Amino acid sequence: MIKKKFFQIVFFNFLFIEKVFAGESGGMPQLNPEFWASQIFWLTITFGILYVVLSKLILPKISANLESRKSQISDNIEAADRQRNESEEKLKEYEDIILKSKAEAKNIFNEAREKALKDINSKNEILDKQINEEIKKAEDEINELKKGAPVKINKIAIEMSSEIIKKLIGADVNNSSISAIVDDLFKKDGEKYYGN
Repeated sequence: MIKKKFFQIVFFNFLFIEKVFAGESGGMPQLNPEFWASQIFWLTITFGILYVVLSKLILPKISANLESRKSQISDNIEAADRQRNESEEKLKEYEDIILKSKAEAKNIFNEAREKALKDINSKNEILDKQINEEIKKAEDEINELKKGAPVKINKIAIEMSSEIIKKLIGADVNNSSISAIVDDLFKKDGEKYYGN
């Protein structure tokens, strides 16, 4: 406020000084040595005031503005660097999570495959045992049948032979003689078929 009043006083004094207006009649006052002292005085005051105004009012504002912009730019650069570092860390974490997920998925797949193979192997073993048991039962039944077959075959052979002879000759034949003949034939040829 004081500076504003000072400028107004200087301006009005400059306008109303008679010597300034008197210089018009004698030509250019800048070239008249009579006015050089007043011109130097006012030049010094004008540039002094201009210097004070620039150095105290305008330049500090410009300097403060430049400093605030500089600090804002540096803050923005730091924030960008922080965000870049954070994004790189997040990217690394994301890649680590992906690698861990892949490893876990591979482990889960391997465990599931091993479990499935174990289940299949155990079921195969159970099935093999059941099949072997069934085969053994069938072999036992076959062996039982083999053991009982000669007796049954002999009995059937005796009955059939007696029926055939009865039909051929028309009379009953003694079963003991037919049984002896069948036993004799079985002893000769039975070893081929039954391994006795």
